[in-house]
Amino acid sequence: MRDILVLGREAGLLLKERGEKIAVAETSAGGLIAASLLAQPGASAYFAGGAITYSARAIRGLVGISTDEMRERGIRSSSEPYAQWLAEAVRAKHGRIAWGLAETGAAGPQGNPYGDPAGHTCLAVHGPLQLVRTLRTGADDRVENMWAFAEAALALLVEALETAPRWVKEK
Repeated sequence: MRDILVLGREAGLLLKERGEKIAVAETSAGGLIAASLLAQPGASAYFAGGAITYSARAIRGLVGISTDEMRERGIRSSSEPYAQWLAEAVRAKHGRIAWGLAETGAAGPQGNPYGDPAGHTCLAVHGPLQLVRTLRTGADDRVENMWAFAEAALALLVEALETAPRWVKEK
């Protein structure tokens, strides 16, 4: 069994224990992050929603970020600043919840239009603690990269949940 199910279980248990909810936005992982969180019994206690923001239309429609705004801010997709913005935006789209988790990258077999190679992704957690990471697998295998991206995103979430102060609901 893939590690993402183990990490999804661990994240789900931590979210339940903390009484907190999460929303997920992912591109290159294609839904594997959300699926691993939703595969856990009782996921409705902590999973607020998710979006696969694979295209400019999906990004605009699902999380409210436009390519014009990205250009104005000088932010490109598949970057750490964009991953942070995406995590913040998906969290905000789902009301007053504790966490947003985002992944944005290039699964392969080719890189993306921004010059990032296949196997490149940026991950971010936004909530009581903000974390951001870049992962480069060095591989061009699309499916293996998708699994690696999901695993890295869930590991980042678990790290945040284990170290962050408890969320105080904003008014």
